[in-house]
Amino acid sequence: MMPHLLTLLHGAAALLVALALAAVGRRAAVRLRQPDVIGEIGVGLLAGPLLLAVLGRSAFDAVLPADVVRGLTVIGQGALALYLVGLAHHLRGRAERPGKATVGWVAAGSLIPAMLTGALLAWGVIAFGDQAVRGAAPAPAFVLMTAVSMSISAVPVMARILTFRRMQDSPSGTLTMAAAVVIDSVGWLLLTLAICLNARTVSNLVGCLTALAVGVVLMLVLRAALRSRTARLLVVGRKRTMTVFLAVAACSMGYAMEHLGMTAILGAAMVGFAVPGGAGTPWNAAVAGVSRAGRFVVPVFFVVTGVNVLSSAYGSVSWYLLLATVVLGVAGKTLGGYAGARLAGRPPAVAREVGVLMNTRGLTELIVLQAGVSAGILTGPMTLALVVMALATTAMTGPMLSLLERKAPPPVPEPARTPVAAV
Repeated sequence: MMPHLLTLLHGAAALLVALALAAVGRRAAVRLRQPDVIGEIGVGLLAGPLLLAVLGRSAFDAVLPADVVRGLTVIGQGALALYLVGLAHHLRGRAERPGKATVGWVAAGSLIPAMLTGALLAWGVIAFGDQAVRGAAPAPAFVLMTAVSMSISAVPVMARILTFRRMQDSPSGTLTMAAAVVIDSVGWLLLTLAICLNARTVSNLVGCLTALAVGVVLMLVLRAALRSRTARLLVVGRKRTMTVFLAVAACSMGYAMEHLGMTAILGAAMVGFAVPGGAGTPWNAAVAGVSRAGRFVVPVFFVVTGVNVLSSAYGSVSWYLLLATVVLGVAGKTLGGYAGARLAGRPPAVAREVGVLMNTRGLTELIVLQAGVSAGILTGPMTLALVVMALATTAMTGPMLSLLERKAPPPVPEPARTPVAAV
């Protein structure tokens, strides 16, 4: 009994430290005029590797024993599942969009070139990279997973940047948000395909497709149940009860999908897609409550990722890979977003802002990478390179927007009007 109690207290202390580190990271990011999530991600991912470098393996294992790390992993994955309910619901329910043709051009411009740069990066790793970076995943799964990782956007972080800079109602802001929703929706589908392509035998592929079919059926059943009159009355009269129900459904669906051979991330996202959307729906408040709870604890996920995935990757990733990943990540998104906006008929100033905003990846990128790691497609070194790219591209969004503002021509003053003398 006593060892279990000590492990529980040890895990609680580690959880509090992780949340405290997240608070420090948020404050540092705000002081640097960066989105607070950048601070959370950076501090969380670096905490484990830095502690390992300072203490050494034996002392590190004493500070963070395997039982404590397993407990933190469960907490982090649960928090991620809750957060994903809000993210998927946001993608599904967002309705305020510019013209479909305009959004289509920008989405295509920001998606296709970025995926091509991801495929180019994956080809370079396969042709010239170390096997520790390449991993053992089938080439189609590895290439598609890398392409998705390079092309994904970060709608929540993008929304924070636009709000902070008061650009949420600007032509570039509304256009970028609408296109990002389309890109991320396509990205989730391609992510699912990459996981299925990772099946190494026909029987594994059949099992993967079966698991996906079961998940879709469960999502549709849940969607029908939540659309019923009884569910609507419950969410209006017992919001807290239905909030807890959604949280339990997300964790249960995630566990079921992982047990069936997929990833828990897809299961939790399916719950978010199943919740009725639209402006004014009473479900929005329940989803917001679930997402807030997950968002508060999700920094634990960053710490666990740094400990489990990145601690052993720092010495095995080359600077060439890091540089190539960042350069290709920036080129695919910014140039592609600019080209898409120009093809849609937007003026150069708006197109430049769209290209810069599309370079934002943030937390959504980490979620996609976690799915790739869980599925065995991405290795630690490859994940580290993509994490560095995600942090660098998101961090440069604000300074690049400020640079564009400084270079913008000043507004032309209106000619002074000569007052008309009274007769």
